[in-house]
Amino acid sequence: MQSSQSRSLGLARIVLAAAALFCSAVVQAQAQSSWPAKPIKWIIPYPPGGITDSATRMVVQKVQEQTGWSIVVENKPGANSILGADFVSKAVPDGYTFLTVIGAHAANATLYAGKLPYDVVKSFAPVSLVGIAPLIMTATNNLPAKDVKELIAYAKANPGKISFGSSGVGAAAHLTQELFKQVAGIDMVHVPYKGTAPALADLMGGSIQILTDTPSALMPQIRGGKIKAMGLFAAKRSPGALEVPTIAEAGGPAIEGSTWVLFLAPAGTPRDIVGRLSAETAKAVNSADIKARFDALGIDGVGNAPDQVGKFLEDENAKWAKVIAAAGVKAE
Repeated sequence: MQSSQSRSLGLARIVLAAAALFCSAVVQAQAQSSWPAKPIKWIIPYPPGGITDSATRMVVQKVQEQTGWSIVVENKPGANSILGADFVSKAVPDGYTFLTVIGAHAANATLYAGKLPYDVVKSFAPVSLVGIAPLIMTATNNLPAKDVKELIAYAKANPGKISFGSSGVGAAAHLTQELFKQVAGIDMVHVPYKGTAPALADLMGGSIQILTDTPSALMPQIRGGKIKAMGLFAAKRSPGALEVPTIAEAGGPAIEGSTWVLFLAPAGTPRDIVGRLSAETAKAVNSADIKARFDALGIDGVGNAPDQVGKFLEDENAKWAKVIAAAGVKAE
């Protein structure tokens, strides 16, 4: 008798558990089908005004126009983007919190190995690679080299006498210049700054000789004759800087280096929500007005699928890990 009762109770528990799982699945499906039912929070882990902020706001605004969704963008800068990324990594993965990252996100995996409060890969769900901005290497007008070939020759004849600035240790521009040094076999001294503006001021003043950064940051000064362009770290010229040759065209090695704008969600965010946002992002990036605005900023629009984003991040993590190790770069 007891055995029969035990079997009955066991069966009842199984039925109840199955019913609970079914109900949970139904509720979750209903919640996802009605998403978004409230404003979406979008975190940019950098201050307002830069290319990351501008590109994110352009695309997010376009997504809102396309869908009618309410998206609230919030800048949460600090600790080389770690503060904002950590906030999103710990957010509830319900489709109401998203994050923008750039090249520093990949570098942080190595620069802060074992010290990050999150995993740069496992803590996030890839959404879309919005765009890639190839970097431009520029020089002070007083540098006795008119192109990259002459720059390399001058640097080899004067080891350690050329200094290059960057917007900070571990920034895409810093690591791209380190890669250039490694491939070209030259020695230059890194001078880190807290942002591009002070580095650019010192370049124009002649305190440093080389500065690599985005076209949007440097093209106005190049076109104004205040600094000179050496080359673009890309396989082809950029629509936003067609007068600037690639590094290879200017007599240097074929090196590519860029920053990028990429959208992430907290790990565990429902795949259909991630897919919907990814599709709307691609639609926005490929719209005529966003394409035109991206061209002006020197950004090559992408708008790809989540699985492609994941592969891109893996490749970037591996690429910059090698550069950081070879250069002995340490976090500030």
